[in-house]
Amino acid sequence: MYTWHWEALPEYLPLIGAATARTLAISAVSIVGGTALGAAAGLSRVQPWAPLRVAATLYVEALRNVPLMLVLYLLYFGMGAFLPISPFAAAVIALSVFEGAYIAEIVRAGVESVDRGQMEAARSLGMTWGQSMRHVILPQATRRSLPPLTGQFTALVKDSSLASLVSYEELMLVGRQINSRIFSPFEVFLTIGAIYFAICLLLSLLARWQEARLPRT
Repeated sequence: MYTWHWEALPEYLPLIGAATARTLAISAVSIVGGTALGAAAGLSRVQPWAPLRVAATLYVEALRNVPLMLVLYLLYFGMGAFLPISPFAAAVIALSVFEGAYIAEIVRAGVESVDRGQMEAARSLGMTWGQSMRHVILPQATRRSLPPLTGQFTALVKDSSLASLVSYEELMLVGRQINSRIFSPFEVFLTIGAIYFAICLLLSLLARWQEARLPRT
């Protein structure tokens, strides 16, 4: 029968707190980077200039069909052989580039879900393609894209645990280090899991609040 030893955990709470802060940092920066890259690629896939459309499609398909671990290793060990890169930078770049490909598809789907007649109506009023996207299409696409984007952001938070593979001391790596000292896997990893759950739940609630503030379309 398993014997619980929660009393051994409080000593390591400062380490867990610091690791939580690092996980939040890498997740926040990667969400910003991935969203910027994904929005650019997603919009590139629906714009009229074919070369840019093809380039964006190649990026999306290439990244969506390889594992994140491979991207992380290529950046840290591959590129690191020519240009030294920190574990934090490697993890942020890998997460941003990888998740950006999925965000691009969400953006593209959101834009294409808006009735084509609205673009035609905007163009008939004399708007350019860019003006039509900014004032007519994107406000509607944003609201439709927010739920799947929230799911992608929570996936990014969980995927940040792979940063431990390049020795970035985020939650999972610190959890394994603590468990190697006190040999209490359930206590340690249930605590780590609860922190991930709290972060992802807070992110979901924040997205719902933001969705409620957007105008109805």
